[in-house]
Amino acid sequence: MRLALAGKTAPTPIDEVVRRYPDVPRLLVIKTDVQRRGVFYSDAALALLDETQHQTTGTHIFGARDGLIALRPESLLLRDGSSIITTPTPLEENPYVVDAKDGVPWLFDDGIPLEAVDYWPAPDFYARTSSSGVPMKNIVSARPQRLNIFPYRYCTFWNNNKGCSFCDIVSQLKKGGKELNIPAKLDPREVGDVIGEALKEPGRFSSVFLTSGSIVSGQEAFDDEVDYYIQILHEVGRHFKAPKFPSQIIGTAFTKKQLQRLYDETGLMSYTSDIEVLNEELFNKLCPGKAEWIGYREWKKRLVDAVEVFGPGRVNTGLVAGIELAGPHGFSSEDEALERTLDEAEELARQGVSTVFIVWSPRPDTPLGDQKNASLDYYIRLARGLHALRVKYRLPIGFDDYRHCGNHPDSDLSRLLPY
Repeated sequence: MRLALAGKTAPTPIDEVVRRYPDVPRLLVIKTDVQRRGVFYSDAALALLDETQHQTTGTHIFGARDGLIALRPESLLLRDGSSIITTPTPLEENPYVVDAKDGVPWLFDDGIPLEAVDYWPAPDFYARTSSSGVPMKNIVSARPQRLNIFPYRYCTFWNNNKGCSFCDIVSQLKKGGKELNIPAKLDPREVGDVIGEALKEPGRFSSVFLTSGSIVSGQEAFDDEVDYYIQILHEVGRHFKAPKFPSQIIGTAFTKKQLQRLYDETGLMSYTSDIEVLNEELFNKLCPGKAEWIGYREWKKRLVDAVEVFGPGRVNTGLVAGIELAGPHGFSSEDEALERTLDEAEELARQGVSTVFIVWSPRPDTPLGDQKNASLDYYIRLARGLHALRVKYRLPIGFDDYRHCGNHPDSDLSRLLPY
């Protein structure tokens, strides 16, 4: 089945947005819109996928917009070396199409070729299995320059059905366990062993990243989550000579005592705790588990506390941008959402906390799965606004930029900074 018309050329909506925002690189506008609309792989594009050379869909703790686990490219690379972390999307939802042109994959919009892309190359350790017989790629996965560890594929906020309204971690756990042989909880020693194998490929990776669902249990709430991270980071740290190594964790909003333990007892260098939406009323409605166990104001306080532990420019929080506009409780306009979000982001920036966002991808197995995300203009304006705050308050974002993550249009703009 051919879906694209390789000879068709004409102005696209992307060109209009690029003209409106000349300070934002065209490739970043394209990347943001591909994240916003998703992709569909044609048969010809899938024929270019080589499982021995490319990464295939694997160990995400969240699902795809079409709700499937299937043999597809893990994601895409643009010609400037930046990543597009995107999700396969049904054709009827008007995604971009990845199709073949002159023997290589290209992004097409309405049959118009926009950019040549490449599939993520598979690291060497992907071909190996662990001591327990699990494929190593199901224990540690990779972005082009980062090693990902997803040690716990459940979130205990769902124990009483109070998980975040955009989250499909539970349904993805069930699918991944059955279809891909992915353990629900990883053994720390085995994680360390796989990291050791990954690091045998010199110069390939620049950081180690961990994230899991929240674990509310422990002597104090979330102590068990902190203990588990410490165990894993100890095993990872065996492979580094320095006491600290380039690393990031996305965890729950921990107390200052818990944060100090993470910093003092491990090689961890940066900390992220995703508040998801910068508005207390929407936080309470969309993230009821986080509201129940910690609360909006306390979440922000703990982010600021983390700056005292890790230092300015080493702490951030993430937004699932677009949920603040989802009905029936969302903001009435994109202008209002932008103003309110940036006001609260500036409050955090003044105190050393950076804010980044991912483009919300409504997924079918979530309470918000039937909603639509925001316009491309909204996401570009939000990216410019958050980037401007980091410039204003001189907050570096090197631990979560285009090299180390690739999922934040706003932190991609850090490439333009002279320092």
